[in-house]
Parts: sequence; C-alpha cells; structure tokens
Amino acid sequence: MLILTRKVGESIVIDGRIVVTITRLESDTVRVGIEAPSDVPIHRSEVYDEIQKNNQAALTSSGLAVPKLRCPTYSTMKL
Repeated sequence: MLILTRKVGESIVIDGRIVVTITRLESDTVRVGIEAPSDVPIHRSEVYDEIQKNNQAALTSSGLAVPKLRCPTYSTMKL
C-alpha cells in the first residue's frame, strides 16, 4: 500500500487517467474527489464487496446451465 500525505486541494494522479483530490477535512472524515473516465467503475469498498457477493451468489444459485453452442457442420450449412 502506498501512503501519501496530501493537503486540501492537492491531488494524486493514477495511471495518467484518474485524479484523486482532497476536497475537505471534517474532524475525522476526509472528502475525496475522483475524476476518471466513464468506463472506469468507482465504488466505495463496502459497495464493491456487496456487488461481488451478489454476483457470486447469482452464479452459484441460479441453477441455469450455460447453453452449449453448436458449431454447424458442412452438411447443415446453407451456401
């Protein structure tokens, strides 16, 4: 884990695409602003964990089999 010290208004840049800025300090709370491309999902860790848990539960409890795809043979293909 990288630990940095930042003041209000200061930022860090991740991968040249994501900017994290400290916007406010309130007693024991830090407000963080995040600028990232729209294709980068951003979640609080507890929300991310819940999404992962729900996705895993859906995979294991759905009871639906993944359909098998059949490759057509030359005899059944229309040319």
